[in-house]
Parts: sequence; structure tokens; C-alpha cells
Amino acid sequence: MDILRFITAGSVDDGKSTLIGRLLYDSKSILQDQLEVLEKHSKNKNDDGVDLALLTDGLRAEREQGITIDVAYRYFSTSKRKFIIADAPGHVQYTRNMITGASNSDLMVILIDARKGVIEQTRRHSIIASLLKLKKVAVAINKMDMVEYSENVFETIKADYAKMAEGLGLNDVTYFPISALRGDNIVSLSSTTEWYQGSSLLEYLEEVQLDQEQNRGSRFQVQYVIRPQTEELHDYRGYAGQIISGSFQKGDKIAILPAGIVTEIASIEVNGAEVQEAFEGQPALIQITEDIDISRGDLFAVAEELPTVEKEVEVLLCWLDHKALLPGNKYLLQHHSRQLKAVVKQVDYKINVNTLEQETAEGEVKLNEIAKVTIRTAQPLVFDDFISNKKTGSAILVDETSNATVAACIIQ
Repeated sequence: MDILRFITAGSVDDGKSTLIGRLLYDSKSILQDQLEVLEKHSKNKNDDGVDLALLTDGLRAEREQGITIDVAYRYFSTSKRKFIIADAPGHVQYTRNMITGASNSDLMVILIDARKGVIEQTRRHSIIASLLKLKKVAVAINKMDMVEYSENVFETIKADYAKMAEGLGLNDVTYFPISALRGDNIVSLSSTTEWYQGSSLLEYLEEVQLDQEQNRGSRFQVQYVIRPQTEELHDYRGYAGQIISGSFQKGDKIAILPAGIVTEIASIEVNGAEVQEAFEGQPALIQITEDIDISRGDLFAVAEELPTVEKEVEVLLCWLDHKALLPGNKYLLQHHSRQLKAVVKQVDYKINVNTLEQETAEGEVKLNEIAKVTIRTAQPLVFDDFISNKKTGSAILVDETSNATVAACIIQ
């Protein structure tokens, strides 16, 4: 079975944790001992006598306050598909956590409170979906039981969101009228919304077909150089890592970057056995025909389709640190296994998350703000733009002193 990774997003108290709890509960993905603990600690009980939100709100502070603070990951499966769910916090100050979860997701489920309609957080999370190129969005209009399952309320919110989605380039949006608390249209269709002609949310998640995006080019980055230097393997030199994108075959002409030296693949090993070809996602060990000085972070690329090699890059970033970003600040740029010293040359502009308009940066970028900046690295960076290859087109900035991740970057 394939795996679907999705993230739930929405404002505070829109019912994200309850929705996930409902999916786990109704799909029989909760163990008996988990259910007993759930019943014991439940305060806000539903008709089944349990508080489903507690299944994802794992931190003590979350349980006490009834809110989600950190991204919670949960796993479940049906007969058709396996799922990894990221439950993102709804508070504005935790937008950075939400971006972290969305960066690894195939689609986003956005919850909207039927009583409130499209609000600022709805727009903010939709913009993040657009920036991260999440092509499919499911809009779950929750708490329909509190508006008497009104078709008119559902259609009004649907029209409001569709207008916004069009402006963001979100062209594949599906809408669901649900009640996470009561279970309406979550796992199976409900008689309370006879006017609704679509599928349940779980049926959609089981059946949705994800676009198999082809990341441009064959890319392999060295994580470790293997030199046993034993009598038996005196001259052995292999390069271990993961195939980031594309595939590599024995005999391929490749460029070693950033040096730009062209050589040929002599052999490829996967799981200790020699193979003719290795594919995206596989850990592999590659040997080349020539003796070249190669170290951790160097990238192999098939010679016909090379990435960009530059010391200066433009990135769209979400700032994750309480300490503001200022031009001239120095950081470490982490690009898979390659780490480079970097300086922020300039802040070009900020993006207003409510209007998508570009605004003057006024010198600094604060927590949760999204901005376009120019970064200069001490050594050349080997990359593709994010649209062409998400894996080699993304990176993080790390604080040199604390080693804290301070920004998530999309390379333009």
C-alpha cells in the first residue's frame, strides 16, 4: 500500500485534533489500552463518552489548555492506504510549526468553523499551501451541527474560499460539510446532510490520486566516504548517500559538483549487493572510475542535466526565531548533508500573508514572517529552484552559536 501524508490546519478551536481523533476512533485504529486511558482523562466528552482531541494533544500543557502547541504526528491505515497525519497548531505564534509539518505533506486539510467562515488564519494557511506547492487541498467545513447542517452556510463558505483559492493558484480544492464531534461525513456519509452529493472525508483520502511530480535531474549527495584501507580492500573508495531524485545507472557520465569534474560510475551497491541502477529514495553506495578528491556534501549529477552552482541565491523564507533577521547576519546554510557558512546580503521584501502583496522589509524580519532575501555563501551552493526540484530547492538556516533552526528556505 502507498502512504498518504497530510496535514490538518485551521484556527484555534476549529476542531483539528478532534477530527484526527475521529478518524482514528471510527477507523478502529485505537488500541484498547489507549481507549481506556482516553476515557479516564476525558473532560469534554462526546456521545461516545470520550474526548477525541486527547489522542493528538500529547503534551501536558496541551491537555490542560485544550490546545495544540506542537505538531503531533499520528499513523493509521485502512484496507486501501496508510496515512501519516500532522496535526498543526492553530495559534498565529505557532505558524512556524505549521510550516514544518506542511513541508513534508502531500496535501492539506483546512478546517473552517461553519459559524465563522473564512478568517485570517484560513488565508494564512492557504498561502502556505500555495508557497509549498501543495496542489491538492481538502476544505472541511466543521461544526455543521452548530448551524443546523445548513446547506446555505456551506455553499456561502465554499464560494468565499473558492474566490481566495483562485487568487492563490489552488486549483484542486474539494469541500466537505462535517461535524468532527458527531462524526458526520468523516468516515461515512451522514443522513443529516442529504443535500450533500460528495464522498466522506476518509473516502476522499483513500481514493485521492497524487500527482507523481518528477523532480528535475538525477541527484545524489555524498553523506559518507568509505575507505576500509584493509589488505583485502586496500584501494576501495565508495561514496554513500541517498538518491535525492531521478536514478543512476552503472556507466552513467556524471559531474561531481561543485568542482565540475566529469567522470563515470563504475558500480552501484544497494543493501550490500551490486545493482545496475538505483532509484530516487534508495540509499546507495557509488564507486567512480577515477580517483577524485570527494568529500561529504559533494553532489553527483547526470551530466546531461546539471543543477545551478552559485555563491549567491535568492530564497523565500519563513522566519522561525524570536530574534529578528537583519541584513548582515551570519548563519549556517544546511542543504541536505552540505553545510555552508552564509550571510544575509539583503532583505528584498516581505509577503503580506493576508493580501499576498509585497511590502518593504524595513530592515528586519520577525518571527513567523515570510520574506524574500538574498543570501551569499562562503563556498558554492549546488541547487535547483524549488519548482523544478523540491528536494534540492529547499534548505534551512541554522544559528551558528545555538545550532537552532531559524528559517525554512525555498530557493528561487
